[in-house]
Amino acid sequence: QVQLVESGGGLVQPGGSLKLSCVVSGTIISFYTMGWYRQAPGKQRELVARASVYGITDYADSVKGRFTISRDNAKNTIYLQMNSLKLEDTAVYYCNIEALGPRGWGQGTQVTVSS
Repeated sequence: QVQLVESGGGLVQPGGSLKLSCVVSGTIISFYTMGWYRQAPGKQRELVARASVYGITDYADSVKGRFTISRDNAKNTIYLQMNSLKLEDTAVYYCNIEALGPRGWGQGTQVTVSS
């Protein structure tokens, strides 16, 4: 059974930083492109960042230069370093393995940016 467990969310002031983690069990992440998505209240879930098996990354325009996705295949874990956080980054952040369809989602971790 595949499980993705996110952690690291919390409350942070604008301009602050957080680092999210996603530990995967039941499969080997080195086989997959891994992604982070987010969903703000009343909005659709959107792609934040993605890292291919070759280490190629891409980002939503809204987070470029502020967020960094990384993967540690040995730990079966991906990360999202978020710097210079803005109010509009407030959302539930989800780890994703697109190739696994509905099974490829974690439960999410809440990130709240507020002064």
